[in-house]
Amino acid sequence: MHEIKTLDRRTFTLEAALAILSGVTITISGCGGGYNSPTTPSTPAPTPTPTPTGDKVGVISANHGHIAVITGADLTAGKGFTLHIQGQATHNHDVTLSDAEIAAIAANQQVSKLSTTDSGHNHTVTFN
Repeated sequence: MHEIKTLDRRTFTLEAALAILSGVTITISGCGGGYNSPTTPSTPAPTPTPTPTGDKVGVISANHGHIAVITGADLTAGKGFTLHIQGQATHNHDVTLSDAEIAAIAANQQVSKLSTTDSGHNHTVTFN
């Protein structure tokens, strides 16, 4: 028979905070396009749902809800395409990747691209 454990409020809060923070990646970088950063911290990027092996998740500068994921299938295809990175943000940005950039990302080389400008700003998306 399993013993039921109860937690006090302090322990529960600490455990919950640690669980939430365990998947957070913090990237500090400037946002291009003349966007004035708000005085309050930006909303952290949502953690993408677990992806199959081979997918590449990009790091987005000055992020406030965007997600950039290139699927393993897209990397294997090796063809350039435009990636939409809206995620949970209220607006979209696009990142256009060439055939050569897809091949470099698939080979675990670092590739950084500037997104389109929307809502008065843009982002740098870095893969690998």
